[in-house]
Amino acid sequence: MEILHSDENIIVIIKPVGLDSEHDVPKAIAEDYEGEIFTLHRLDRNVGGVMVYARDKKTAAIISKAIQEGRMVKEYLAKVHGTPDKSGVLEDLLFKDSRKNKVFVVKRQRAGVKKAKLEYKRLSEGEESLLHIRLYTGRSHQIRVQFASRGYPLVGDHKYGSRSSVKEPMLYSHRITFPYKGKDVSFEATPNWA
Repeated sequence: MEILHSDENIIVIIKPVGLDSEHDVPKAIAEDYEGEIFTLHRLDRNVGGVMVYARDKKTAAIISKAIQEGRMVKEYLAKVHGTPDKSGVLEDLLFKDSRKNKVFVVKRQRAGVKKAKLEYKRLSEGEESLLHIRLYTGRSHQIRVQFASRGYPLVGDHKYGSRSSVKEPMLYSHRITFPYKGKDVSFEATPNWA
């Protein structure tokens, strides 16, 4: 696991595909760093990329509050089947079926349904297109479902319609920006497929 930044309050890492961000990653960090590690946000097990963890309760509370207030900007890279419009804003209502661990776009608000919003720009086009995505809400499987529901499943995302031989969804937490010690800080990484 690559460390992008560490100090007395935070650790910024590149989460490898295959590790659980809430259990496996903090445990792995704790092998090299003393003290408790606090999870601030999540990535699906089969998604890699940039994440930040707090090293103390006070920092965890401050950054968690910034996330709740929408002051953490999360940007992703994704490869989808097909060629979506050059750019756009996607807004949907999402419902998670916990028994199936699958999320669906639904038409009306009801119990368990959450609003989801993202903005994207297409960086390349063809049978597979590379997208830059900014999340405004952090819903389970959000990017995967919002594009699949429009006929553009992520390459390798077999749960949501990909027929590619790639084993995992081509989705990556590319950049996070958040307030830290009085200023906004950014950390980024790019996967080899992008």
